Amino acid sequence: MVFKEPIYIFVSGGVISGLGKGITTASLATTFQSKGFNVSCLKVDMYLNQDAGTMNPIEHGEVFVTDDGIETDEDLGHYERYLGKNLSVKNYMTAGQIYRYVLEKERRLEYEGRCIEANIEIPREVIKKWESAAKGQDFFFIEMGGTVGEYQNVLFFEAARRLKIKHPGRVFFVHVVYLPIPKFLGEMKSKPAQQSVYSLNSLGIFPEFIVCRAEIEVDSRRKEKIALASSLEKDRVFSAPDVDSIYEVPLVLEKQDMSKIMFEVMGVKQKKKDLKKWKTFYARSRRAKKKIKIAIAGKYYNSGSFSLSDSYVSVVESVKHAAWSMNLKPEIVWLDSEKVEQQKNLGKSLKGVDGIIVPGGFGSRGVEGKIKVIKYAREKKIPYLGLCYGMQLATVEFARNVAGLKGANTTEIEKNNKYPVIHLMPKQEKEMLSRNYGASMRLGSWRCLLDKESISYSLYRKYGEMDRDNIISERHRHRYEFNNDFRQQLLDNGLFIAGTTTDDKLVEVVELPKSKHPFFVATQFHPEFKSRFLKPHPLFIGLMKAASEKK
Repeated sequence: MVFKEPIYIFVSGGVISGLGKGITTASLATTFQSKGFNVSCLKVDMYLNQDAGTMNPIEHGEVFVTDDGIETDEDLGHYERYLGKNLSVKNYMTAGQIYRYVLEKERRLEYEGRCIEANIEIPREVIKKWESAAKGQDFFFIEMGGTVGEYQNVLFFEAARRLKIKHPGRVFFVHVVYLPIPKFLGEMKSKPAQQSVYSLNSLGIFPEFIVCRAEIEVDSRRKEKIALASSLEKDRVFSAPDVDSIYEVPLVLEKQDMSKIMFEVMGVKQKKKDLKKWKTFYARSRRAKKKIKIAIAGKYYNSGSFSLSDSYVSVVESVKHAAWSMNLKPEIVWLDSEKVEQQKNLGKSLKGVDGIIVPGGFGSRGVEGKIKVIKYAREKKIPYLGLCYGMQLATVEFARNVAGLKGANTTEIEKNNKYPVIHLMPKQEKEMLSRNYGASMRLGSWRCLLDKESISYSLYRKYGEMDRDNIISERHRHRYEFNNDFRQQLLDNGLFIAGTTTDDKLVEVVELPKSKHPFFVATQFHPEFKSRFLKPHPLFIGLMKAASEKK
């Protein structure tokens, strides 16, 4: 740590949600870290949910899981991918957590019988958690979820205001706004952004820096208007236009000297290190010419009339990281597994596809479509990577169509199935019976022992992290497991158990031998949660390599 005490930088948003506050936060944190400072980030979600674990992926996007098992908003995934470091429960906060904590303290008489007022106690507890999480950091970025002006945000912004009073000179605000270009006008409008700043001002917060999101670069005239409305010099207003890649954002902000200007305002001496590695890898990603087509078969796509990919953001980014590392240009083909169920000719949808991924998921909707895709990948020898549910359904497909267990299934879909090759463990069965759904799955990092003869072992040995005992550590988020009652029967029919927990009780990786298939790997864990922009995940590299060779 360079400083005796951390500097707090809040990132808020205005005008509309989904502006890219998470990417802005991750980008700024990355530029600060590249200059030799200790940096970390925290996301505040204003929901009353305890965590993101019970939220619908279509409505809220992907649920990201940390090593210590906290189910979080997808923005923590962006922080980890950009910073290249593992975060924890300290880096995520919801309104539900804080309210529950205060109420539990009241039940324990820790307030000594006083009347508990939300506007006093909630900000006080929020500040305590921020200060605890920021220990050991030079800069601590706090992303405020939602949009300024929403009633559920007020107590968190009040906590930020009080933190600035408590630590003068060590708390700063970056406000991200949106400048629309209505088609019927054909002109960029700054008034909504100005109103957003006024809303923030009404809470007693006056941002030191403004980031302007827009389809195109914000011109000098609009910057000047926003600067005047914000009581700032124009050089503290920055442009963040739409770009082809989210990994260009740190470079866009650095080109405008944003970190340099921020350091000057904060009174911090800038170090000479820069984004050299980032620039090099980004340039490599732009040079990639050879196209690689990867199909992702999922079901969390549609929201009304719109199709969303945020439900699988970590998978998509992992594909990009790995492809770029091999000078490949990835093209994602989205397969709606519900629609696949109705298709007679799957080959038409998968024409020209070089690799297939079936990601995680829950429930019966679209399951037979996913199994259909897995069968196609196995029979047509298309490189396949199954993730969590994609591993379970690969086991079901193999049991049905290779091992002769007709009608085999997971008990998640068919409780009294004759061949339950995937089933619920006794502990999880108790959780389900008591309707204890929140944070009760197998979560976080588990150690996995890899077979030396496996594809997975060779990839981790070459590209990943594996100790001398052939053990890796990966993150989980699931309830159902491979049923060991059928392990030997499936082995006898050619399924390869490539990895298990260190006590051999739980199957973690299944494969098809290379003699039978060029690349067929399916994991009970979620490798996509540990892929980084500057360090792609070994299994995704393996998929890209096999897909490239197929092409």
